[in-house]
Order: sequence, then C-alpha cells, then structure tokens
Amino acid sequence: MTERTTENLPWVEKYRPTTLEDVYGQLDIVSTVKRFVHEGRLPHLLFYGPPGTGKTSTIIALAREIYGANYKSMVLELNASDDRGIDVVRNQIKNFASTRQIFSQGFKLIILDEADAMTSVAQNALRRIIEKYTKNTRFCILANYAHKLNPALLSRCTRFRFSPLSEDAIHERVKNVVIREHLSIQDDALHALLKLSKGDMRKALNVLQACKAASLSLDSNEKDEEITAEMIYECIGAPHPQDIETVLSSIMKDDWSTAYMILTKIKQMKGLALVDLLQGFVELLDGVELQPKTRIGILKGLAEIEYGISKGGDEKIQSTAVIGVVKSSMENEA
Repeated sequence: MTERTTENLPWVEKYRPTTLEDVYGQLDIVSTVKRFVHEGRLPHLLFYGPPGTGKTSTIIALAREIYGANYKSMVLELNASDDRGIDVVRNQIKNFASTRQIFSQGFKLIILDEADAMTSVAQNALRRIIEKYTKNTRFCILANYAHKLNPALLSRCTRFRFSPLSEDAIHERVKNVVIREHLSIQDDALHALLKLSKGDMRKALNVLQACKAASLSLDSNEKDEEITAEMIYECIGAPHPQDIETVLSSIMKDDWSTAYMILTKIKQMKGLALVDLLQGFVELLDGVELQPKTRIGILKGLAEIEYGISKGGDEKIQSTAVIGVVKSSMENEA
C-alpha cells in the first residue's frame, strides 16, 4: 500500500495492529492464542465482547503471522452482518472449507465477523460444516454478544471474552498516534478522551481524527490549533462536567423555576439530550455526601425517568420530573 493511499485511510485502519505484539490491553488472550499456534493445536475460536476491544485486530494479526504472504489464499473473511443467510454458509463457506491447498501445509482459516447477526438457520448449517471440515479448516467466530449464538455452535469453539480496554492501554496507542500525526493535545483533553471512550479503542481514534480535522488551519503558514477538552466533548456530543455540575447544583439549591430555566437553557445552548445529563448526574452524585435514603430515592427516580425517555416520553415533562425527583428526595436530607 502506497504512502498516499495510507494517508487517506481512517485512523482505525491506518493504525490497526499488524502483529500480535501491537495488540494492546488483551495480554492473556494474545499469549494463550500464541501458545496454541506454537504447539500447532489451534482450535476453533470464539472472540466476543464490546466493540472496539481488538477482536478483529487480534485474529487478523494472528492470521498474518501464521500465513505471511499466503494470507489471501488461506483466509476467508466474511462480515456476517451482511452475509448472514444460509446461502452464504452453503456456498462461500462450504466451497472454501472443502477445497484443500495442494502446495501448502496446515489448515485454512475462516473469519466470521459480527456472527451474532446470522440467522438461526445459518448457524445450524454452520455447525455441521465446522464438524465436517475440521481436518483442514479452522473457524474464528467474532461476536458482540455470545448469548445470540446457537449453544451447539458455542460448544464447538474455545471462548475468549474481550473486556473493555483499560485507560492505560488506550493511552499507549493514542500517545503513539499523537506522535506520528504530529498532534498537539492538552493533558485535560487527553484525559477526557480516555474517559469518554469507555474502553473502545475505535471510538478513541475516530474522535481524535475528527478533532485533528477540526483543528487544521486553513492558512498553511499558521500552526494547527491545539486540541482542547471542549473539542473532545463537542465531537462526542457529551455534556461538559461543568455544565452537569451547574445544572445539578441549581436543582439542589435553587427554586423550581430557576432550576428549570438553567436546565433548559444549557440543553438548548449546548445541544444536549436529557439522557446524557442523567448519566452525568449519576456520576456526579457519587462524590456528593447524601443519606442512603436520599441517594436511593434520587437514583430510583432518575432510573424511572430514563426508562420513560427510552419509551418515547416527552422530553419537557421528563425534564420537570428530574427536578421534582431530586427536590423531593432532598427534603429527606433537611
């Protein structure tokens, strides 16, 4: 791939790990899989867990280490969210698995990404193919939710759960990208990025790339703008902690009319959704000293409001309910 082509790639692809050593935050899984390959006993694999935790990157890096230059002829990659029907299992997968490579040793590898989107009929057909062609083919099934897969399919695979990445693992990769892309980012902006990405490496890199585009100077003689925490929050669409603190403080201390005015004003000015503010309230309340009964009342009321919003409840009514829940619970504190 030429340098110019690489420059046009999204950063999640441009900086996708090419070797298992480059996979951050999943050391136990990587070491176990490497041991399987070293011993020549690679089983059928199931990688499951939240998005952006390295499932696809791990298996692709593993396949490139096993096959090297023969990667394209020995590996079949399918995204099961697109190719999810039984025809794909009967045709593409079966044809690839049933043909042996004349001049190569070992086994082929079939990677099924987003396999939890496959129909139950296709999963049942896949189960039989896995059994039939185990001698010359290995399957790696990638899914966000293991419970959406057929139990008979699960029993044929060795399962590995990819947990959300730690902030240290994301920080290590982001720091590398910042250096290679010649970015200037403030410390509080980096902290906000790590916190808001919530263990999702893909989200962290996408937000960083968007902020880079926003910071570019139109005048080539001027230096690019430094990435700030405000840019990170605006890009993600998350409420700034100061805004959440202002609204919650007003609800707890001011009269009802003032609290409602500040709540609606900040929502309109910053383009925020009420559900985002609710999540911020819960995090902020962790650091506030409250009696157990008061805390229980607030959290229970906010949970019911969030449920009402998810069912299509009117935002204005739910906003007034938030103020009512907090104030009525705070009466017990007095």
